[in-house]
Amino acid sequence: MSLTIGVNLTAMQIQQPNFIEKLRSRLGQLPAGSIELDIIESSALDDIQHVSDIITICKALVVRVALDDVGTGYSSLIHLLRLPAQVLKIDRSFVSDMLVSVDDLAMLRAIIALEGAFRCEVVAEGVETQAQGECLLDLGCDLAQGFGIARPMPAESIPQWVNSWQPPQSWLGRKR
Repeated sequence: MSLTIGVNLTAMQIQQPNFIEKLRSRLGQLPAGSIELDIIESSALDDIQHVSDIITICKALVVRVALDDVGTGYSSLIHLLRLPAQVLKIDRSFVSDMLVSVDDLAMLRAIIALEGAFRCEVVAEGVETQAQGECLLDLGCDLAQGFGIARPMPAESIPQWVNSWQPPQSWLGRKR
């Protein structure tokens, strides 16, 4: 079984001069491609060129990079172009009210459309209900995380969960 481990990073961690060296030393202990670094979008804006360089090096090291909390910071589309992340994570605040707020639904549509424009994956955070999952699938977002999929669990429980989890029937066969 091959799983990706997400690691949340702070702006301070990314700005450390020896960040890449520390990352390289830890990668030797893990299978290639098993790490995804989650960087909060707004923290990447402090020194966009430095973070862009870090992302480029990470790609070379077979480490995926996700921009977290997309849509909540002060970024612009030009910043997203300059930050070549492989994953954009939609902030949970848009997902939580998408079934009752036309504004949040419109924002979700716009962020999901970025997937094709920026050639990356889009992940919806904070999926807590079956209805939210259905709506996201209908909007074209087929990657999600949240309590509606799994609650936090100890590492030793993950293999059994992966082998036994089945999505709700209403999620199966939905077209993009």
